Amino acid sequence: MSNIDIRMAGLGGQGVVTAAHILGTAVLDSGKYASVNPFFGAEKRLAPTESYVRIADAPIYDKGEVLYPDVIMIFAPEVITLGKSYTMPFYSGLKDNGLVIINSDEVILSNEEKQGLNKPGTRVFYVSASKLAREHAGTELATNMTMLGVLCGFLQFISLPAVLSAMEDRFSGKTKVIASGTTGVLDEALKNKYSKVSSMVEKNSNAITAAYNHTFALLGTSFTS
Repeated sequence: MSNIDIRMAGLGGQGVVTAAHILGTAVLDSGKYASVNPFFGAEKRLAPTESYVRIADAPIYDKGEVLYPDVIMIFAPEVITLGKSYTMPFYSGLKDNGLVIINSDEVILSNEEKQGLNKPGTRVFYVSASKLAREHAGTELATNMTMLGVLCGFLQFISLPAVLSAMEDRFSGKTKVIASGTTGVLDEALKNKYSKVSSMVEKNSNAITAAYNHTFALLGTSFTS
């Protein structure tokens, strides 16, 4: 595996920072190296939020913003349609053979944006991540979980069991790292959706796994466990 740089962009309250932290933990638990850096301005719901995850086989010394991502994850259509992003255009710096995952039920790219993404090997996938979250976790607050599941499907070197374990550690209290007060509040809001933390972990596991399997349908292949 060569280095993989990921840029996640969404809105405040969608759990972009939490998703990055869970992914970074899963990578570390898999014996690889990861660097996670969140970036947000005003800590308020629906404000632009970005997180950057670097994954490598060797120690990582780069810090801060991912300027040249291999993967771009768009957690909300408004990042594109309303320009709610700190990186403009949203695909800025995308490398050749890049992967773009957009949480949307419909095609939202303008002709200009499609042209901007017309680079060698670029793959763009629309995923109904929020719909999957509602169906399998009972709340759109789990959209970040389904986005992680989809990412695991596309990047097979990220272990699904490792992501599930990292998610459980995050919400069961084993992992104490909280990037901001708002992220902590979001964690608690998600927990309050369920009678027990174990129920939340189970629903999130179902959502991640369903999204993971959905990825293979998007790729035109089938997957059996």
